[in-house]
Amino acid sequence: MPSILIADDHQLLAESLRSLLSPTYQVVGVATNGRELVDLAAKHKPNMILSDVSMPIMNGLDALTATKKMGLHTKFILMSMHFDLSIAIEVFRSGGSAFVMKTASGDELKEALQTVYRGGYYLSPQFPCDLVTLLAEAARRPSPERGPKLTQRQREVLQLVAEGKSMKEVAALLKLSTRTAESHKYQIMKMLAIRTNAELVQYAIKIGLISIQTLNTSA
Repeated sequence: MPSILIADDHQLLAESLRSLLSPTYQVVGVATNGRELVDLAAKHKPNMILSDVSMPIMNGLDALTATKKMGLHTKFILMSMHFDLSIAIEVFRSGGSAFVMKTASGDELKEALQTVYRGGYYLSPQFPCDLVTLLAEAARRPSPERGPKLTQRQREVLQLVAEGKSMKEVAALLKLSTRTAESHKYQIMKMLAIRTNAELVQYAIKIGLISIQTLNTSA
């Protein structure tokens, strides 16, 4: 039975996905944030990972990149509520195998997983672009230069700060000293010529570390 790891910070959805997939797949775990996803992937080495793009602490795309750097050959299926062409291109450019809209039916998700497990690629038919065009664009278009190149650690610090975490919380989550976490934040602000936390949040949204939906608590 193929193994799969599920990652979504909405517990109800994550448990629904577990119930939907457990008859066909060995669900090795459910992660509630990107850092937990990476840790569980390293531990279980699942055949596939089904993850939301927008995740706390570390987003789905950065988690994908982190698992690839660890040498795992796990196939990634990314989910999103947003019909965002740039995100879809980045999913496939980063090594993902599928981009599935969260409005998809259970049958469509099962079809996507079967396609990926057999070695193929999948894109939700609701997406306003076909798979061949998207794959070609991902292969042709260079990774966008969205400002200065941040290190993986700086991206993690930036995402946590943008999510409203205090520097003590950032340090604890990343297992750093508070002084080191503050140093990373200072370097980010200096590099980006940013002076306020509000500008940090705006930049994090701009480069896709967090989504506007994450900040909209009334949604």
